[in-house]
Amino acid sequence: MTAPLRRWLTPVVAVLASLAVLAGPTPATAAPTAAAPGTPSGHEEDGEPPLITEAIDAANRNFLQAKAKLAKSQDRQRRLAAEVKTAQAEFDALSPQVNQLAAQSYRTGRMGAMAMLLESNSPDSFVRRVNALDELNLLNAQRLAAINAVKTRAEQAKIALDAEVREQEKQKNAMEREKVQAERALKLVGGLGFTGGLVSATSPVAKIAPGRTADGGWKAESCSEDDPTTSGCVTPRTLHAYQEVRRAGFKRFVGCYRPGGPWEHPKGKACDWSLQNSGFAPWHNNDTRRYGNEVAAFLIRNADRLGIYYVIWNRQIWFPATGWRSYSGPSNHTDHVHMSLL
Repeated sequence: MTAPLRRWLTPVVAVLASLAVLAGPTPATAAPTAAAPGTPSGHEEDGEPPLITEAIDAANRNFLQAKAKLAKSQDRQRRLAAEVKTAQAEFDALSPQVNQLAAQSYRTGRMGAMAMLLESNSPDSFVRRVNALDELNLLNAQRLAAINAVKTRAEQAKIALDAEVREQEKQKNAMEREKVQAERALKLVGGLGFTGGLVSATSPVAKIAPGRTADGGWKAESCSEDDPTTSGCVTPRTLHAYQEVRRAGFKRFVGCYRPGGPWEHPKGKACDWSLQNSGFAPWHNNDTRRYGNEVAAFLIRNADRLGIYYVIWNRQIWFPATGWRSYSGPSNHTDHVHMSLL
């Protein structure tokens, strides 16, 4: 076979083989890995944390932004799908030319081209036939280039379409993540109705209390430590919780040990965090209400680290297993946050 013939016949075979590639399955789209949520800051001075309402507002903005990106991605997907369809139709229309070129190559082959040249009866005739073969090769090369261009455009559009599908999955996951985080953060602190939105979106992270077992439980403790708020005693875990709450910046009046009664105070396993600098009085403004909200939020967000048994505040009681529930005990707890430890 002559070199010019090989130049245009080889692409024919490549184009025929590429038909199977275009008809193959769509590449699988890998689900994007959701990123892990951020860890709240510790006790270092890092500025005033945003209110829970501000965090929810930010989550809503992020949700709307992700929704807008999703809509744009879906629009691009529709355009790319149309482009893939158009390119495939053009390729299908050019397929007969592929078959024609293949058949022509089979009919002429090396001997056909050689015979065409050998049948020349004069130098001029030989030159004309050589030129004719070159022109035929050039024409076939141009036709194959057009076919390959259509094939390439279809493949690129398909790749872009797959990328848009992955982008849509990413935006959907972002929307769901923002929604879940906002709902979880709000539910954890009792909801907007309970807090009035007067609570920070994050709390400092407490140090892990003593007595934690390898399986995540808590060892039993006795009332063996001096109570810093009374002349009574507290457990090591209660003392640790007291110190951590104070270290987090909550330094208003507090009382822990109290004799008598069946609950945790006489066992040194409870403290009452007042909203006032001295004594106890119900919340009556945003300052005292927010202070109670913040103390309760700190205890709940660090419940696993402190060994919290339950928290009572503002007519509500919180257990790790059930979350917030209505409370109607002897005290409505509108003047302090009660903390009981395991």
